[in-house]
Amino acid sequence: MSIGLAIQAFFKILFNREAAAAYQRLTSGEAVDQPTPAAAESTPAEAPAKAQAPAPPKPTRSDAIGLLAALQREARFVDLVQESLDAYSDEQVGAAARDVLRDTKKVLDRMFAIAPLTDAEEGDSMQTPAEVDPGQIRLTGNVHGDAPFSGTIAHHGWKAAKCELPRWSGSPESDRVIAPIELEIA
Repeated sequence: MSIGLAIQAFFKILFNREAAAAYQRLTSGEAVDQPTPAAAESTPAEAPAKAQAPAPPKPTRSDAIGLLAALQREARFVDLVQESLDAYSDEQVGAAARDVLRDTKKVLDRMFAIAPLTDAEEGDSMQTPAEVDPGQIRLTGNVHGDAPFSGTIAHHGWKAAKCELPRWSGSPESDRVIAPIELEIA
């Protein structure tokens, strides 16, 4: 049940005598579709209530677009990736990338709390369980035979400890906008 429906029912019962009587019958176990004798005698038959037009669908936005929008808004990530870097020196690109990467990390930490998949370090030895989940462990190199496998960790992997993407509340026309036009008025 939604809060909106509960509020709607509250006000209908508060301001509509028949609705209040029907609610009282419902909660006392009586039949609901019989009008009370007083209501049947004192009020003329009401015209059927107009059917409410269905509410327009709420705008939807891909979570991927929402993530890109947050990375652009808070880290200027899309600006850096989309910019032609040919006219800039490596030092200029590095200086710009440092700020973007720092701010991108903040966004990812806030939304996903990214952490290594294992506490083991790269270069450490590891043995797989008998059942290898390819979503957890990607086997590379000279792979043959059956699990368990032993090898050296080339990358510790990453996991998201949470997933808190922003909710979209904009218009349907802007559901794919990553960053709006910025118009400076003089």
